Amino acid sequence: MSSPPRVHAEQPERTLAAFVADLTFDDVPPDAVETIERAFVDTVGVTLAGVRADAGVRAASVATSLTPTADGVSVLGTGETASLTDATLANGTAGHALDFDDLSWAMDGHPSVPLVAPILALAEHLDSSGEDVITAFAAGFETECYVAEPVSPTHYERGWHPTATFGTFGATAAAATLLDLDVGETQVALGIAASMPSGLKRNFGTMTKPLHAGLAGRSGITAALLAAEGFTAEETAISGPRGFWDLYADGAERRADPPGDPWRLVETGISIKAYPCCYFTHTSIAAVETLVEAHSISHEDIDRIEVVTSRGAGDALVYPEPKSGLEGKFSMEYAVACAATRDRVDLDAFTDDALDDAAVQRVRALVSFEVDESLPYKSNRTNVRLTTTDGTTVEETQSIPPGTPETPLSEAELRAKFVDCATRSVSTSVAETTFERLLSLRDEESVRDVLAPL
Repeated sequence: MSSPPRVHAEQPERTLAAFVADLTFDDVPPDAVETIERAFVDTVGVTLAGVRADAGVRAASVATSLTPTADGVSVLGTGETASLTDATLANGTAGHALDFDDLSWAMDGHPSVPLVAPILALAEHLDSSGEDVITAFAAGFETECYVAEPVSPTHYERGWHPTATFGTFGATAAAATLLDLDVGETQVALGIAASMPSGLKRNFGTMTKPLHAGLAGRSGITAALLAAEGFTAEETAISGPRGFWDLYADGAERRADPPGDPWRLVETGISIKAYPCCYFTHTSIAAVETLVEAHSISHEDIDRIEVVTSRGAGDALVYPEPKSGLEGKFSMEYAVACAATRDRVDLDAFTDDALDDAAVQRVRALVSFEVDESLPYKSNRTNVRLTTTDGTTVEETQSIPPGTPETPLSEAELRAKFVDCATRSVSTSVAETTFERLLSLRDEESVRDVLAPL
């Protein structure tokens, strides 16, 4: 493996553009390649499920009605095509529609969904190889993290949705890689992207949250295509006065390490979700499942459940009495109640109809949720205390959710999740074959051929 591409310390934008433009497949560490392949598996799977969700259906309908064309690229799981940008909007929205897509604390959000949608659209259009798209993903992920580091977590605390904001830069870098832009063009593309990020946490619990991912991917392709046509942008649109860092978080709080040094894909990695809801609920769900199983507790015998976790959870989980399945994904009370009453906290737990389950509603009303101000803002640590009607109290503390790089889903678990998601749009045989091909994506000569059955 060669050393990371050259960087320029004097200007963050130039440093980043040089890294992206010079990156080759051989530069990407083997561990990072494996992480990227698993990310593609997971993201394509949740996209094939998300296209059947309300947000996915509506986004696909708009995309295909705007640009019906036989020369377009695939809107996954629909048999329809749309333009590069509109297909990216639809696929990105579908990929985030169920909140089942992966995340990384290296950028405080969901890294893959704003990358995979534009990468697959361009890969189908250009007939790119597996090595090409892995390289594009690596460029995009490291870009998301490089832009995030100087302003996180302040950026998130101020109300921005990092999947949308940092994801726009990542999508731009990924598109620039596949379009083979040079250093100057890539820097322009990133400068254009600096005028595009948006996405408010205020819209969590609605269809607009997954739309953020679709918009980020669409913006990334647009920025890269404009740069390729000779568009211009200010050289310091990210780092300069009144640039992205200044406006989105009152300036850079610290300097980012050069992209690829260290590799964020290796150092922090990507966490694949075990549950289709806000990640801040996952340790609490797992803790309740542990208590219920270890002590053979029936939901009928629960008197109260007390949850104490971080300020980040308090900011994100704002629906104590959810009125829809989407709101339920951002409700600690509802998620914990599902863990105590259902066999599995799966996709079916977050439908509108599931909210009416009498047992879940009874337990939800018994859940209290408090913030421990002493914990780091984005800590996943939770303490769950469960008391039964006979006065017995049991307690569980958990800091690491399932599916992290430290506690990864096994290949069998990843396959089960993929097949469960994908078969909502394609046959089991297609799902199984696609899983195998994506898991060895580096060996594929044509990503277009991988996508064709979908």
